[in-house]
Amino acid sequence: MLDKKRTTLILRIIMIPIAVISTAVFPPWHGIFAWLTPLPNTVQVQVNDAIEHGLDGIIVYVDQAGHAPEFYTAGWKDRKNKIPAEPQSLFKIASIRKLYLAVAIAKLVHAKELSLDDSLAYHLPELRGTIENAETVTLKMMVQHRSGIPNFTDAPNFSWGHPPQNYEESLALVSGTPADFMPNREYQYSNTNYLLLGEILNNVLAYDHRQYIKDEILRPLGLRNTFSSLNDVNLDDVMSGYYVGIEVDLKNINFGMVATAQDVGIFLRALNTGLLLNPEEDALYSSIYAYEHTGWVLGYHSIARYHNDIDAVVIQFVNTVGDDTELTTRVVYNRIVQILRNNTNDDET
Repeated sequence: MLDKKRTTLILRIIMIPIAVISTAVFPPWHGIFAWLTPLPNTVQVQVNDAIEHGLDGIIVYVDQAGHAPEFYTAGWKDRKNKIPAEPQSLFKIASIRKLYLAVAIAKLVHAKELSLDDSLAYHLPELRGTIENAETVTLKMMVQHRSGIPNFTDAPNFSWGHPPQNYEESLALVSGTPADFMPNREYQYSNTNYLLLGEILNNVLAYDHRQYIKDEILRPLGLRNTFSSLNDVNLDDVMSGYYVGIEVDLKNINFGMVATAQDVGIFLRALNTGLLLNPEEDALYSSIYAYEHTGWVLGYHSIARYHNDIDAVVIQFVNTVGDDTELTTRVVYNRIVQILRNNTNDDET
């Protein structure tokens, strides 16, 4: 039975592009209804309402100046075992990880251990002839997704259900593939950029860059619930992940960092308010990358943003992907922020 489920999963993942195209014929009703529903007065009512629009579970963390941090949850942490969503559950944060890596790069550039003008080939000479334009692609271009290096998660042989488990396997998916464009001519999001940046940091540091992130970012902020890999945690602490129409729990698939919403929120506030980087490091960081991010990995969708107008960090974790759930997730997030704005304005009047 398990093999059948895995086969169904793989087939469904292959069909995702078709599902996206089909939205022209089958509108994303859950997202539309979530948008049209009258805006409630409280975040908790909105979070509860999200479950009515096709989401299995949701965690929201709000840290607004002048208020104690608050958690809001609804739905399931584990649908099969009927375990309700828990605010301190670990969650796969996917591309939000890029913020941590960009911070590490800014700190190392400031320390003169790296230069943003260094070429890819300078640090990884073995990639000459394997990654097109390796001699002219710079670290800054990779940080900013302006390298033209193809995205390995878009490669024909990539499977979200069975992702590569190391640098070599990931790089092999795009080795020898023509560049998508000439360096610095365009912008195109590519996970390969950060795969290569991680390897460069390993070489420069002479140890795993994930340890550097732990020592220089996580520990100073007191973040004890952020981990490099699913292998570092108890699976019972991880929120289950789901794809619409598939019963199997996807949390066993190891792909990137896991963290609690609170840990991500503490990190994001520190990044946005100058508590994480000194002024020189922050100036470097602001020249190369954003101060917010979203994340998507099979079964998990996350949003991490700081809203300066209300001095609030809002982190949202949703453990359902597929069909129109991405639109629903974004609509719910935007409505939560609007509720916070309305309540802030009410407090000021």
